[in-house]
Amino acid sequence: MDPTVQLELSVDRGSPVPLYFQLSQQLESAIEHGVLTPGTLLGNEIELAGRLGLSRPTVRQAIQTLVDKGLLVRRRGVGTQVVHSQVKRPLELSSLYDDLEAAGQRPTTKVLVNTVVAASAEVAAALGVAEGGEVHRVERLRLTHGEPMAYMCNHLPPGLLDLDTGQLEATGLYRLMRAAGITLHSARQTIGARAATAGEAERLGEQTGAPLLTMERVTFDDTGRAVEFGAHTYRPSRYSFEFQLLVRS
Repeated sequence: MDPTVQLELSVDRGSPVPLYFQLSQQLESAIEHGVLTPGTLLGNEIELAGRLGLSRPTVRQAIQTLVDKGLLVRRRGVGTQVVHSQVKRPLELSSLYDDLEAAGQRPTTKVLVNTVVAASAEVAAALGVAEGGEVHRVERLRLTHGEPMAYMCNHLPPGLLDLDTGQLEATGLYRLMRAAGITLHSARQTIGARAATAGEAERLGEQTGAPLLTMERVTFDDTGRAVEFGAHTYRPSRYSFEFQLLVRS
């Protein structure tokens, strides 16, 4: 049976919102809330168009919108299939691992580097340590449903905690910090975007030059000490940051 039947899809022809967009929004919501799970095959576009009283081009445009967002994929000989939902991360002091778990994304981690290095000028300034002094460097690839979502490079001051590769692959960095008695208090964060380098593209399964979201964060504990400097890159088809803006009185 077509899984879209259970969604009770409908469109409002009196609305100024285009019909294809109304349909795509309803399908996207079903994917994000887990009603249409990864791997689900959507039914025939002609049948869906007939059920909703829409033209086939309108339905095709709605589905193409979600294909462009990376939520659906058209597979030859198989049909249109749900790939994954995009993770919308609230701007608060939380780890990507916790956010993915909360979104039902079943995160996995591959540790690429776990070593001690000499602090560069940028890292030293962020962590408040001497340039050239030892800091811990961890590089990880975070995956969901077997697909890479983010590449994360973190520097930590020396002696902060024992960073075991097995533990880093089993859980999130912030969880390890909390388990070590570190109380995370605040962070200074910058969000941006840029083109993927060849190395980043290979790691994340993108094309060289593809747009990537970037995030840099310096996190402080409750004593004001900098406990990590992170520089992360994200695939925008899989990930976005969500803001809540308040009017200043």
